[in-house]
Amino acid sequence: MNKKIWLSCMLILLLAVAAGCGQKPTGSSAEGENGNAGSVGAGQTIQEPPNNPAAHDAGDSNEGSSQEQVKKLVIQTYFTDDQLDALIAKEKEISYSSEEEKYANTLKALQHSEEPGLLPLWGKVEIKQPVMKDGQLTIDLSLPDGARLGSGGEALAVESLTKALFQFEEVKAIEILVDGQQVETLMGHVELEHPFQRK
Repeated sequence: MNKKIWLSCMLILLLAVAAGCGQKPTGSSAEGENGNAGSVGAGQTIQEPPNNPAAHDAGDSNEGSSQEQVKKLVIQTYFTDDQLDALIAKEKEISYSSEEEKYANTLKALQHSEEPGLLPLWGKVEIKQPVMKDGQLTIDLSLPDGARLGSGGEALAVESLTKALFQFEEVKAIEILVDGQQVETLMGHVELEHPFQRK
């Protein structure tokens, strides 16, 4: 009889232990749910970066606005014919985003002609970045041997440059330097003014 009671007690004890162990997985699954809830919360936090594309778009719009700052202007440029006996005016469109770039691109426009029969007078001249200060535009040039012209071509070259740059009202004077120095003549024939003044 005592043996049956002892077995019954052991059985109850084993059932109690088993029941206690069975509750732990439930608790751990609850923790898992909490863990999942925590990971969902983390997921919600991670979902904030989709706002970053908006920031990227803002960057794109800033880039677009910087591109919008590029201006276009139709200017007069001057060339000559194969006889080098007269200036021929032609309209060209330039793009620029600063005043100094406007002058630089005007000078570049004098160096290239797309039309047959029109010769650029400044095609072989090396022109550095022009500098504007107090209404005076300073142009620094280098003249390779192939860039030098006769007296007639030299006179036309000086006239084409001053006409092209004086079309901008803010340019009151033009200083032409050769290799950073004031020189008496551009290519040995035409005397330079220092500076040329708007007339």
